[in-house]
Order: sequence, then structure tokens, then C-alpha cells
Amino acid sequence: MQIGIDSFAAAFDGSSRAVDPAARVRQLVEQIQHADEVGLDTFGVGEHHRRDFLDSAPEVILAAAAARTQRIRLTSAVTVLSADDPVRVFQSFATLDLLSQGRAEMIVGRGSFIDAFPLFGYRLEDYDELFAEKLDLLLKIRDNEFVHWSGKFRPALTGQGVYPRPAQNPLPIWLGVGGTPQSFVRAGALGLPLMVAIIGGEPSRFRPLIDLYREVGKQHGYPPERLKVGVHMIGYVAETTREAADTFFPGYAKAMTDVGKERGWPPMTRVSFDAQRGPNGALLIGSPEDVIDKIFRHREALGGISRLSFMMNVASLPQIDMMRAIDAIGALVSPAVHRMDSQTASSSPS
Repeated sequence: MQIGIDSFAAAFDGSSRAVDPAARVRQLVEQIQHADEVGLDTFGVGEHHRRDFLDSAPEVILAAAAARTQRIRLTSAVTVLSADDPVRVFQSFATLDLLSQGRAEMIVGRGSFIDAFPLFGYRLEDYDELFAEKLDLLLKIRDNEFVHWSGKFRPALTGQGVYPRPAQNPLPIWLGVGGTPQSFVRAGALGLPLMVAIIGGEPSRFRPLIDLYREVGKQHGYPPERLKVGVHMIGYVAETTREAADTFFPGYAKAMTDVGKERGWPPMTRVSFDAQRGPNGALLIGSPEDVIDKIFRHREALGGISRLSFMMNVASLPQIDMMRAIDAIGALVSPAVHRMDSQTASSSPS
């Protein structure tokens, strides 16, 4: 199982004070560089188009990180494909792939906010059609240098070449999903690896949907090793579980309460937070030992996962806390997971 980090570039700290934008973006690049140094497998940067964030162009941030890293895979988390042009998306990530010498990936989805739709002149009424059409074009571009394609929302391509071509063939494209069965079916039918955003509740509730994805993929003739499942989960690691919880809760509660005002959720309370930190809850917040145990528990509940990404900066933590958490994940959590994988592989019948 790969272990990584997904991050946003929040424009405010945990107390809603504005941060210096240039400093915040530099700090994010420093986090990616440090994650590479401690041996993490992946780092993803989100995409938002609102005042609260500075990451409207994640591929630019990832490109800066590509020049300062050696091994870590660099991905979006997610690319809001519905409101972008698949040609430009492919060109941006193909360029990132060349800069990183074959370490680029993208996770495409519809995002958790709708700000990009009016910003780029799209109608929310076309939400599903936009994504399906643009994903179809993106995959056509990935598989063909010269593209013949027509659709409803974009001018046709009549054999034009799309450049540059990436170092990797094919360029990895994951499908980022929430909880709708149609998204899991789509990923299985296309044979795309699946990244599941699990930000609350019990992760085990996603098992039927993941099983559906695997069954649909099998029906379409894809081998099990192609049907990878990753999970994106809110998490934070500190020396003790109490320290992790007390450090993470204030900023997390503020962020979740603010989002809840838009979506009709109740305010985040410490009682609810602590319940989510429990053995079966979605929050991976605790000491390295507690988090490792919980990762193994979730992996079993979901029938196996290929990648787990920690989302830590939803709490808008200070840089020193982020770097310490990256240290802990790199020094303790990731090696424990990789050791278990090696032991499982060596004990499996050949």
C-alpha cells in the first residue's frame, strides 16, 4: 500500500486570519519536498476556485515541487475536470510528467465545491453530462496522439495532435469519487483506478460500492491488479493520541463548521470529533501506533486498498506541526505499512 499526503493551500489559518499567500504556497512546496525526503510515496494538491484557497492551479505548485524532489509521485487531488478543457488538462500534466521524469498522475473528479462552474461559464444543470463527456475526451487524448472526437460542450477534434506527450505511457489517471454508485460503476467500466474520499462516518459503509466497482471492472474484462482502490482520509499524527487530537481539533472544527453553514450541517463538536476518532470512525488522528492499527482495520474492512492519502491541512495547522506530522508518517507509519505488505506477500502461496 502506498502512503501519501493530500493538501490544500488554505488562505487562512485556523483562526480565520489571512496568511501571506506567497509564504503559504512556498510552505506547501516545502512540505512536498520534505515528504519526498522522508520516503512517502505520493503527494496530492487540491484545486479550488474560492477566496479560502490559493490552489486554483495545482499543476503549477506540483511543477515547482517536481524540481525539488526525486522520487515522490505528484498528483492532483482532484482536478475539477467538469469545468476545464481536457486538452489543457492533459498538456499541463504531460508537461509535469516530463519535468518530474515520469512521476505525474492526476485524480479527476467534480470537486467538493461548485464555484468553478459559474466562473468558467458552465451550468450546474449539465453537471453529469459535462463530466462524462470531458472524461471521455481526456482518455481519448491519453490513448491517441492524433484525436478524432466530437461532443456537446466543446468544438470537435478532427485529427489534431495533442502535445507534449508524457514520459509515462499511459499517464496515470484516477477517478475521484464520493458516494454515488454511478461514479463507482463508471470507474469500473473504464478500468480506471479509484480514489474514494472518506471524510466522515464509518469507512466500512463504502465496501458495497467498492465491491460494485470491482465487479463491474471484472465484467468489462479488466484484471484485478488494474482495479486499484485508494482512499483519501482526514488524518494527523503526533507523538500521542491526545496531543494529535488537541492540536487538530480547533482548526478542523472551524473548517467543518464553516462548510456546514453552506451545506446545512450542524456545527462540529468535540464529542462528534472524538467519536470519529474511534476505532471505526473515518478520522486517522492519533499516535503512530493508533493510526497504523486503524489503517490496517480500514484496509480489511474495504477488502484491500492500494493507496492511502492523509488530508492534514483541513485544520490549517502551522508549518512546524505539518512538518512534524510528515516526519512521523515517514519514519513510523509508512514503514510499518510497507513491512506488513512485505510479510503478507512473502507468506502468500506462489
